[in-house]
Amino acid sequence: MSNVFEGYERQYCELSANLSKKCTSASLLDGEQKKQKISEIKAGVDEAESLIRKMDLEARSLQPNVKAVLLAKLREYKSDLNNLKAEVKRVTSSNLNQSARDELLESGMADALTVSSDQRARLLLSTERVNKTSDRVRESRRTMLETEELGVSILQDLHQQRQSLLHANNTLHGVDDNIGRSKKILTNISRRMNRNKWIIGSIVAVLVLAVILILYFKLSK
Repeated sequence: MSNVFEGYERQYCELSANLSKKCTSASLLDGEQKKQKISEIKAGVDEAESLIRKMDLEARSLQPNVKAVLLAKLREYKSDLNNLKAEVKRVTSSNLNQSARDELLESGMADALTVSSDQRARLLLSTERVNKTSDRVRESRRTMLETEELGVSILQDLHQQRQSLLHANNTLHGVDDNIGRSKKILTNISRRMNRNKWIIGSIVAVLVLAVILILYFKLSK
């Protein structure tokens, strides 16, 4: 619920009730007093229209679920303002005769009381609905914040796990590189060992052949 809208709403309700009383009292006056009172009433109606526009702008700037409730209330206030304007027209009409004035006085008081009572009942009902809506909005906002905090926590955990996996992946790549280098070294060592075996075997064979030749020449003499 918007505090700004509530402020405009209180001002309008007070102004509307005041204008209804002025319209009733203006119907009893004549001459300059009536003109002055009508002038005050018209200024009040202009102020009421300004408050309606401000409430409309404020309501349309809010979240959709709150906006719908406030616009529904605003339609009631607009209807009330139209009734006030109609009452002002009746008061300012110069064609009313004395009997019509008396009738307006008698019925106007009763209508004003009835309208005031009905308006208060509507306002109380609307206020109750808005309060319930505000509670639901606050509960939804609290749930949304809790969900957001949980989502942030999960994202942080996932980020940490991702960093751990990347570190492990880098470590595995390092191990693979070391294994590859070790394999190359072992392959080179194996080749050298094989080559040395062949060299040693050749030397042994040459020595054996030399011994055999030496023995052969000695024995042949």
